[in-house]
Amino acid sequence: MRLRGIRSSRNVQVRKGGGGARRKGGVGLVGILALLALGYFTGIDVTPMIMGGQGAPMQQSAPVTEQDEQAVQFAAKVLTTTEQVWGQIFPQQVGSDYRPPQLVVFSGVTQSACGGASGATGPFYCPADQKAYLDTQFFVQMDRQLDAGGDFAAAYVIAHEVAHHVQNELGILGKVNQMRQQVSQTDANQLTVRLELMADCLSGIWARSVKGLMERGDLAEALNAARMIGDDHLQRQAGQVPRPHTFTHGTSEQRAGWFERGYDSGMIRDCDTFSAARL
Repeated sequence: MRLRGIRSSRNVQVRKGGGGARRKGGVGLVGILALLALGYFTGIDVTPMIMGGQGAPMQQSAPVTEQDEQAVQFAAKVLTTTEQVWGQIFPQQVGSDYRPPQLVVFSGVTQSACGGASGATGPFYCPADQKAYLDTQFFVQMDRQLDAGGDFAAAYVIAHEVAHHVQNELGILGKVNQMRQQVSQTDANQLTVRLELMADCLSGIWARSVKGLMERGDLAEALNAARMIGDDHLQRQAGQVPRPHTFTHGTSEQRAGWFERGYDSGMIRDCDTFSAARL
């Protein structure tokens, strides 16, 4: 991804330390692998950790080092591209101005309005404070743990978390959260899948809008990342037979398919997974 000449967003906050906490909410992504593995190998129900319940104790935060600076600058420039894209799309397709989120870059653990944030559970968006949270080890985790390396793969996941903010701006997150509280866990999981696939589709719209910054192979990186973080793939990686009723993010093919849908269309209305008969 060609980011030379792209300014760094002013909506980035770097936290160089913090106390231990427990995560209570937020929409996570990359760390789903660690959570699923924990559940399968120990028999612990990790659904509350994914859906916003009490999490495991977290280690003390470590300071952000100079080695993290490159990752911070990359994330800040990617955030700028999301601000530019949604800043143009909202007036055109929504009829209102876009209010961008803040991106909090931290090391180890920090605090959010949704509870504690940990690198162990990956990047996530907290609607309560309208901030996305990114641990400095995220890029290493993408490459080594998920086999989803590449700068555009990392940019896609940042765009995915920003897409949850887009959903919040559209009033979707609040409505879905209310619906999840009124149904069974299985039905709540299905609602969450639709929420996540919509975010993948919105990420595809972002990717379509930054075509001029993409290099050869970038689109393939994003699609590979989408497949590597599909629920069925993660469960197989954990040595288990996929259990659709436990899915919270969608299958590999669903994630890649909805990303491609947004990429091909460029229209928010085409990302309405809640009206889709089939995902």
